Amino acid sequence: MSTAQVVDYGYLRQLVFSQSQNVLEPSRDYLFKTRLTGLLQRQGMADLDELVQTLRHRKDPRLERAVAEAMTINETSFFRDSRPFELLRTDLIPKLFEARRATRALHFWSAACSTGQEAYSTAMLIREHFPQLAGWNIRIEGTDFCAEVVHRARQGRYHRIEMNRGLPARCILRHFDRIGEDWIVKPEILQMCNFREANLCASRLPFSPDRDRFDIVFLRNVMLYFSQDTRRTLLATVHGLLAPDGFLFLGSAEQPADPSLWIPILAGGTCYFRPRPAI
Repeated sequence: MSTAQVVDYGYLRQLVFSQSQNVLEPSRDYLFKTRLTGLLQRQGMADLDELVQTLRHRKDPRLERAVAEAMTINETSFFRDSRPFELLRTDLIPKLFEARRATRALHFWSAACSTGQEAYSTAMLIREHFPQLAGWNIRIEGTDFCAEVVHRARQGRYHRIEMNRGLPARCILRHFDRIGEDWIVKPEILQMCNFREANLCASRLPFSPDRDRFDIVFLRNVMLYFSQDTRRTLLATVHGLLAPDGFLFLGSAEQPADPSLWIPILAGGTCYFRPRPAI
C-alpha cells in the first residue's frame, strides 16, 4: 500500500496566481480537489500530488494554464442583476444615442464574459428596445481567460436550465431557436457579439486606446479575488479604453482600487462609474 502524500497546495495557489492573478486563500484549498477532478482524469493522474510533482519536474505551459482555467469561477446568467440593464434601457443608452449620432457607432465590452450571457443580454436589449439603432455599428466584445467558456460563448448554445435563469419567456421565443434540450442564439443576435480569449491581468490586452474606445464596460464580479495592486492596474487600463463619456459597471460588492480615476454615480438602485479626466 502506498504512503499517503501531503499535497503542496501552496504550489498550486502560486501557480494559479501566476497564470490569472487570482488570489486563493488556504481556506479554499478544498476547491482544488473538486475543480481539478476532470483534469486529473483526462491526464491519467491518480491525485493532486501526482499533478504537483509533474508540474514541478516538467515545464508544461498548457497544463499550467489548464489548472488555472479550472480554478476560475465562471458564474453567470442572462440579465444577471437586472438593475444595470434596466438603467441602460431607460437612461444610459438613450444618452449615448444622442451623443453618437455623428458616428452612429456604439461599442460594449463584457470583460470576463464567461459563456456569453452578459454580452447576449446586451444584444437582446438593444434589439428589443432600440430600433433606432438599426444600421448603426454595434460591437459587443466578450473576453475571458478560459478557452472552454469562450468556445461555448461563440456557439451561443445553452441548455434549458441555463435559459431559465433570468431570461424572460418572450426573449427566448424571439431570440433563440430550440434544438432538443438546448436553445441557440439566432444569427441576428450572434453576429452582434465577438468573443475571444484574453487575460485581464496580462501586460497587454487585445485592445488599444488608439483603436478601441468603449462606451460601456462590464467588469462585474471579476476582481473579487484579485490583489489590490492587480485591481489598480486593471482599472487604470480600463480607464484608458473607456470613452471620456462612457460608463463602467462593477459588481455590487466592488469598488475602484483608485477612486481618483472614477466618479461614482448612484441611479436606478445600482451604481456605475464615469471616468475622471486624466490630469
